[in-house]
Amino acid sequence: MSGGRNPRNDAGELPIFSNTAPGNNDEMEIDSSVPTMPPTILGTSSHSEPLNATHPLLTLNLHHHTFDDTQSDQHSLYTEDHDSAYDSASLLGDDTDTLASFITDYRYENGRRYHSFRDGAYWGPNDDRQNELVDLAHHMYLITLDGNLHLAPIGEGGVRGNVHEILDIGTGTGIWAIDMADEYPSARVTGTDLSPIQPDFVPPNCSFEIDDVTLEWTFPDDRFDFIHIREMFGCIPDWDFFLQQAWRCLKPGGWVEIVEHSVWPVSDDPRVGPDHFYNTWGTTVEGLGERWGKTFRIWRQSRDKVVEAGFTEVVERRFKWPIGGWHHDPKMREVGMWNQLRMMDGVEGFMLRLLTGPGGMSIHTAQAFLGRMREELRNPSNQSYQAGYGFYLDGSVVYARKPL
Repeated sequence: MSGGRNPRNDAGELPIFSNTAPGNNDEMEIDSSVPTMPPTILGTSSHSEPLNATHPLLTLNLHHHTFDDTQSDQHSLYTEDHDSAYDSASLLGDDTDTLASFITDYRYENGRRYHSFRDGAYWGPNDDRQNELVDLAHHMYLITLDGNLHLAPIGEGGVRGNVHEILDIGTGTGIWAIDMADEYPSARVTGTDLSPIQPDFVPPNCSFEIDDVTLEWTFPDDRFDFIHIREMFGCIPDWDFFLQQAWRCLKPGGWVEIVEHSVWPVSDDPRVGPDHFYNTWGTTVEGLGERWGKTFRIWRQSRDKVVEAGFTEVVERRFKWPIGGWHHDPKMREVGMWNQLRMMDGVEGFMLRLLTGPGGMSIHTAQAFLGRMREELRNPSNQSYQAGYGFYLDGSVVYARKPL
């Protein structure tokens, strides 16, 4: 689907937005210790088949990426009679079949499928179950932004033909990039990701590359009119370096937009105490992110980050995603019901690798912890309909411009 852009007032607020300061949880002390629960085993999902070697989207950006020699048995890049002129650290001389087989030789952990390129760099799986939730999140953002794919005022004055190059970082299933290609048919839209999970059939002005954007970008200077960054929380070890790359690759006058949300459910209900499990959840997730060296707090840091990077005309819009259908506003209620569903189905994919990796949990203890979160998501006491209180996730949209 393609989201149409609606008129808006940059000085005003969208109905779903609030420019209030972050909640009290910002001042809470983060305890990175991970609680343990009695073991419980939950079900796992099935997985789709890897893409075949002729998949048109297997464009690998190989700039100074290295491959772990310890995985050579699992990811064999060469046949026994390969040309001896190429050493074991080179992909030169390999055919498309071999390269595609490496990229799609996915890693399977605890019943979930993960990317193989830059193995372990990203916490989320890339199986069908997770990809459906990525598309659901796209729908939630469209509702939140009143059908707009972005808030940055690119193509000002309705002159969309002035937008020629668009980059989507962490494109996932490619749904945002595809919608943007439809909405800006004169622009070339490029999406990058660690996984080749995008569809075969896309608009002619849309393409995808397999790349790790935490490294130095190989795009030329001053190439893009707009760079879109969404849900990269827990993915970037150095946001300052990352935004330096975005600055370099943006044209003068180009825009960058960062869309992120919190992972810590909060409530304005004064009856909620510090011992509520949602506080345990938030402390655990944010603590594991800091231990891993990739913050989940970027939703409240991105404004300062883009200012420090040198961008100007900075605008920040805050929003709230209710958890469940407790809100009186129809739009908020709809987003809340989708958010509750996304969290119920997504907590395993979101946290399993973190809990069993940096968290050091066994699979049994991790599943018990996730089960407790699902219990809270179903708990009707967390949705105070009569008092008008309930839990929600904070979020922010920050867009800024590279000076002319």
